[in-house]
Amino acid sequence: QEHYGGLKGLTIAWIGDGNNVLQSFMTSAAKLGMHLRIATPRGFEPDPRITKIAEQNSKEYGTKLLLTMDPLEAADSANVLVTDTWISMGQEEEKKERLKAFQGYQITMQTAKSAASNWTFLHCLPRKPEEVNDEVFYSPRSLVFQEAENRKWTI
Repeated sequence: QEHYGGLKGLTIAWIGDGNNVLQSFMTSAAKLGMHLRIATPRGFEPDPRITKIAEQNSKEYGTKLLLTMDPLEAADSANVLVTDTWISMGQEEEKKERLKAFQGYQITMQTAKSAASNWTFLHCLPRKPEEVNDEVFYSPRSLVFQEAENRKWTI
């Protein structure tokens, strides 16, 4: 909102794990007028109950919701590219399996080629290089440090 001047009409592309952070996006995006495009590997989709809520909200608020396994499809025309950790606390034993499943999901400039011309990048930190490469993470399009500052004030 701070960067774009508002949220209504923005398209958010989530590329990564169907975790709690994504599920928060899913329950709130439509209510804020945002379209949501989600790419997760098979077996790492969000909770089906949350998906149902997101589908209902999308219908009610007139937004679009896409679930896919193709990161490039999710990124298409997106204003904001978002990811989060692929290995959350308590999942350390699954690291090898998860890194294999998430191959091709790293956000790069190639991922952003089909995004909207004004695309930006968000990650709630800490970030691992396999999730987003340095070129995107440290680019002028990355808002991760502003995002971190804003989170500081909510804590």
